[in-house]
Amino acid sequence: QEQLVESGGGLGQPGGSLRLSCAASIFTFSNYPMSWVRQPPGKGLEWVSSINAGGRQIIYADSVKGRFTISRDDAKRTLYLQMNSLKPEDTAMYYCAKGWGPQATPSSQGTQVSISS
Repeated sequence: QEQLVESGGGLGQPGGSLRLSCAASIFTFSNYPMSWVRQPPGKGLEWVSSINAGGRQIIYADSVKGRFTISRDDAKRTLYLQMNSLKPEDTAMYYCAKGWGPQATPSSQGTQVSISS
C-alpha cells in the first residue's frame, strides 16, 4: 500500500523556521509530481506548493511565496518543505500530496504546525 509519512511539524514562533519532511513508500516516487497542502483550524484544505518530477518546475501559493521552499530527494524518496518567516496564519495541519496543484491527493496522516508567540 502506498504510504506518505510526514514529520517535522511542531510549535514555532513568528519569524521562525521549520522544515517538514515527507517519506514516501511503495510507489515510484521519482515519477510523480508532489505537493504540500495544509488545513488551517476550522477551514478547508489549502494548496501550498508543488514540484514536478525531476524538480525543475515549482509553483507556490501567493500566501507562502518567498517564505517557503519545496524540494525533493528522489534517492531518499523524500519531499521537503522549508518554511521561513513563519506567521501565525501558517498554523495548520500540513499534508504532503501525490500529484500537481490543488488536485493532488493528500496523505491521511499530516503533521501539525502551530505558530504562536
